[in-house]
Amino acid sequence: MIRKSHLAVLLLAAVAAGLVISAAFNLSPISNALFVGNKDKAPAVAASASGRMLPVDIPALFKEVSPAVVNINTTQVVRLNRPRMRSPFGQQDPFEDFWNNYFGNVPKEQKRKSLGSGFIVSEDGYILTNNHVVEKADEISVTLLDKEEFKAQVVGTDPKTDIALIKIKSGKKLPFVHLGDSEKLEIGEWVAAIGNPFGLGHTVTAGIVSAKGRIIGSGPYDDFIQTDASINPGNSGGPLFNLKGEVVGINTAIIQGGQGIGFATPIHLAKSVLGQLKEKGKVTRGWLGVYIQRLTPEMAESLSVPGRKGAVVADVTKEGPAEKAGLRSGDVIVAFNGKSVADEHELPQMVAGTRPGTKVDIKVIRDGKELAIPVTIAEMEGEHVRRAGGADLTKGLGLTVQDITPDVARHMEIENRKGVLVSSVEPGSPADDAGFQEGDIVRQVNRQPVANAAEFRKMLTKQKGVKTVLFLVERGDARIFLAVKNK
Repeated sequence: MIRKSHLAVLLLAAVAAGLVISAAFNLSPISNALFVGNKDKAPAVAASASGRMLPVDIPALFKEVSPAVVNINTTQVVRLNRPRMRSPFGQQDPFEDFWNNYFGNVPKEQKRKSLGSGFIVSEDGYILTNNHVVEKADEISVTLLDKEEFKAQVVGTDPKTDIALIKIKSGKKLPFVHLGDSEKLEIGEWVAAIGNPFGLGHTVTAGIVSAKGRIIGSGPYDDFIQTDASINPGNSGGPLFNLKGEVVGINTAIIQGGQGIGFATPIHLAKSVLGQLKEKGKVTRGWLGVYIQRLTPEMAESLSVPGRKGAVVADVTKEGPAEKAGLRSGDVIVAFNGKSVADEHELPQMVAGTRPGTKVDIKVIRDGKELAIPVTIAEMEGEHVRRAGGADLTKGLGLTVQDITPDVARHMEIENRKGVLVSSVEPGSPADDAGFQEGDIVRQVNRQPVANAAEFRKMLTKQKGVKTVLFLVERGDARIFLAVKNK
């Protein structure tokens, strides 16, 4: 039997050990962090002496914002072609009745269902989600937290940023969430994701911002927030919240087979197009008319560019705004409209967000000297994206490509960086008809190897008189040839 004196000594030792452990790891209960930032309600231990913040009370956050998060179910009617059987007997086929009877019950249409998430941004029922969640949907159904269901209509879509605005009519004021400032997010900051993974209904997960500005090759304006908050199929279009309960991202993509790696579209991209989607149903973007590429350290030294920041002009579009203003191949753009340009990924978003007709000053380094060149931004024709490191086929092929940057190569596990990555395929275009898919890697054009996007564009320019262009495409572990008719 343990004596009382021994028991007391053990209890004191346990308490002392607990205090040492807590002090060493700077721990405090999550409940103490419920009111982080509110001095009237938050306990003194909500933040450490160095100002580090602890996780927010997830149950309280969920109760506050989840009524504005919705589950989205879509239905698409797909028409099926009846099998065609070739008879060895020619037109006089004795088995014709058999085939007709056997295949006569094959359905001509089939309904395909998919699911996703979204969030209400106004009390009158406007909802933000991903474009790929509602794209090509014939019916859209929205389910609220209280299981109430509504039919939704698409108000506007922007495939380039994978953002869509839909609307429901409820006849009452709806709960909505506030949009935060994703540009102020810091790596390591706590975030929470709410959505409809695998159709299970409202689900919350939490984690931190693992990285910012990720380029994953999904589109022309890649600028993703990487988070380790668990995201799965069905979370697409759902909100990513900061500790204040503000939406800072739209959960968009995952890496197949990856764990703890999810990507969200920064909410500042959605805010920049939200007004146009609501008013016009589409997005009009600015166009500069340049093809640019990464400024490598070697190029920066050769071109006498201080700081190694900027985007190299590989070429200019004939009679485009840049050419008319006097920009040349070899210029290094270091500032656009008063804002510094860090690399080739920043410039397309700056240009695209500029209203057509606006006159801006572009600062370039040319032959080691800094020049300020005024340019009047034009409207991007037909939503063809002339993006950094990319080539846009304006002659009807309907294919947009980009350089295989180190980030893209790492995330997509591409060993050979020579070639170009297909970032978008225009539906119904010759490239689409030929079988191109997003994520394909083009290694050759008409049996000639291609190194990067700038070279790819120049090679295609030489194919103007060729009726058919042959591409060697790498898709997964396989290589295939795709032939595209050149219009």
